[in-house]
Amino acid sequence: MITVAVDCMGGDHGPGITLPACQAFLAAHTDAQLLLVGLPEALKDFSHPRARAVPASEVVGMDDPVEVALRKKRDSSMRVAIAQVKDKAADVAVSAGNTGALMAIARYLLKTVPGIDRPAIATQLPNARGGATTVLDLGANVDCTAEHLLQFGLMGAALVSVLKGHDEPTVGLLNIGEETIKGSEVIKQAGELFQAAHAAGHLNFHGNVEGNDIYKGTTDIVVCDGFVGNVALKSSEGVASMISGFLKAEFSRSIWTKAAALVAYPVLQALKGRLDHRRYNGAALLGLRGLVFKSHGSADAFAFEQALNRGYDAARNKLLEQVQARIAKTAPQQAVDTGAPVPAELAAHH
Repeated sequence: MITVAVDCMGGDHGPGITLPACQAFLAAHTDAQLLLVGLPEALKDFSHPRARAVPASEVVGMDDPVEVALRKKRDSSMRVAIAQVKDKAADVAVSAGNTGALMAIARYLLKTVPGIDRPAIATQLPNARGGATTVLDLGANVDCTAEHLLQFGLMGAALVSVLKGHDEPTVGLLNIGEETIKGSEVIKQAGELFQAAHAAGHLNFHGNVEGNDIYKGTTDIVVCDGFVGNVALKSSEGVASMISGFLKAEFSRSIWTKAAALVAYPVLQALKGRLDHRRYNGAALLGLRGLVFKSHGSADAFAFEQALNRGYDAARNKLLEQVQARIAKTAPQQAVDTGAPVPAELAAHH
């Protein structure tokens, strides 16, 4: 059994969305069970033989400062859900709550994997090849060093290996051009670290990629800092909304534009479905000593179910162990490239 701890109170809609998603998830996964974390009165009507309520007396609001969520709301549904992972009662936690609070609480309770300085947020964005490109970081780290970007690449490779079955997924470093001479000093240094990891057989580095390569599907993974990644994510989410708005506008105009829109409708509907960010909902918080997945705060039941699916897949395929193994394998090479000592736990591993 894979056990998923669900923050049922998180997000813009709370139990009205999370509980129907949990019912659908349980119907689709007979080898999964859920720990439903939330206010007792909000969970009292949910019944399933593979679900158990875990009470929490507080809720982290979407606009709560991180300090409030971390220090003052010690019995929040978000914190209690993550604590289930820390205490080994659950394999993974899923929440649609405040991203900053979720990252802070998860990092505080679970700590980071040896060899990882900062956790990163990774998710998938649809591409022209009919699949999705994994992008990280998506907002956890605005300012990154070259070493941080390399760590993101290693963790992203582990994520794609586990969830997509790619033994050696390709990794691209987001830059303003493909040439190695372009970009900031941090990006140039990161490129050198990625090349060294590639030469040592630790990473399948494609080289520099540009923003449009995310949607072309040029590489399986694109690495960037959190500022750039978050902009890319929000841009992607806006495309399907733009198409919906276009269809509504055209159908409300003259008979000729209605006729033209009617002809284009099947194609645009198919494109809208391909670009529907709900299908790709569920971002992994990578680099922690436990599995945590973040759903979009405005997710509907379908989208939240996708986040549950991603968390379940990660736990079933032992993502945490895969990340730890990749970091341990590359620790000596990172030490040579950066001049830093090998963390004690990783040195013992070798």
